[in-house]
Parts: sequence; C-alpha cells; structure tokens
Amino acid sequence: MLKSLAMPKRKEVCGEDGALLRSARRVVPTARTHRAWLERPVSDDLLRKLYDLLKMGPTSTNCCPARFVFVRSKEAKERLAPALNPANVARTMTAPVTAIVATDTRYHEHLPKLWPHDDTPRLRIVNDAVFSETKAFRNSTLQGGYLIFAARALGLDCGPLSGFNSAKVDEVFFFDGRWKSNFLCNLGYGNERKLHPRGPRLDFDDACLIE
Repeated sequence: MLKSLAMPKRKEVCGEDGALLRSARRVVPTARTHRAWLERPVSDDLLRKLYDLLKMGPTSTNCCPARFVFVRSKEAKERLAPALNPANVARTMTAPVTAIVATDTRYHEHLPKLWPHDDTPRLRIVNDAVFSETKAFRNSTLQGGYLIFAARALGLDCGPLSGFNSAKVDEVFFFDGRWKSNFLCNLGYGNERKLHPRGPRLDFDDACLIE
C-alpha cells in the first residue's frame, strides 16, 4: 500500500525532456517584465489556449468576473493609444498583443451556470452593490494574475501596466458600461537584450508574518 502512495519520479512529472520543469521555471524564478518586443506574432490558437488555462484558477463562488479583450490589430491599437500614459505608448504599440483585463459588472448573471447548487451568493450580489463591486474587482484582479502565470507557462512574455486612463479605455472599448477596465498586460515574445537588471525583492522577514 505504501508503494502505491510513492511520489512519482521527477522525469515522470516533468517528462523525459524536462519540458514541464522548464515551463514552471518560466512562470516565476526566471520570468521578467518586458517592455521591448520581438516582431513575432501571437496566434488566435495560442490566445484560446491562454484563456483555457487561466480560467481554471479559483475565484470566490466560482464567480469568474474577469473579461479579456486581446487588442492585436493596428486599428485597435490606435484606438487604445490615446488612453496610454506617454511612457507606455511605444512599449504597448509594439507589443504583439495587449490584453485589457476588465471586470464584468453584471457577472452575477452567469452564476446560475457557474454556481448552480446555491442561489444565495447571486442574491447577495444583486442586493448589495458595495459587496458586488468589491467581489468583482478582487476576483477579476486575481484572474488577471492567472493570465500572467498562464501566459508565461505557455512561453509568452508579459508586460503588465497600470499607467493608462481607464475612463478613456472604457469609453472606446466598453461603451455600453457593462465591462470596466482593471489593468493592461502586453503579451508577446520579449527582447531579452533590452532588459534592465532585475530589481530586488523584499525578503521573507520584511514581507511575511507567521502567527
């Protein structure tokens, strides 16, 4: 019985070529925030794989309030450009794709499908606007984090940014008012030659408590 519970060998988890291990290393330890990009396109198929991976991350009551607009065409990029802070224009216009991570303000309408066994969360959202907004923003931000991790796992580089005018983005892309922009994330294949040295991070004792 103990043998049946034995941990799998490393090559059984990572494969003979270690592809899964290399993918895991891309997600955090060696991944960098990119601002310069190679002229290498990102396909529709890869964007669909990206969403299919990130959507599996957990959210409160499986509410899944995040929505994603993948801005890729020249015309769409030109519509986005006026909303960007000056420092972010070049790095965004040259990125193969810019993901607008947004929040669906009527996300509760999908709860009968996503949380079918209990209508209590939906009713509270409908009757408590502050709770609804807090829940939506918190969980869409969480899903935006999953986007970054999933993109890196699939071999893409990321350049998340918050230097933009969200009201302008919403006016251009979400004119009906239902979706609200949260943050942007450039996606593609970064030019490693233009990376700056990695910035420091806080040590455990500076950022964490165990109680």
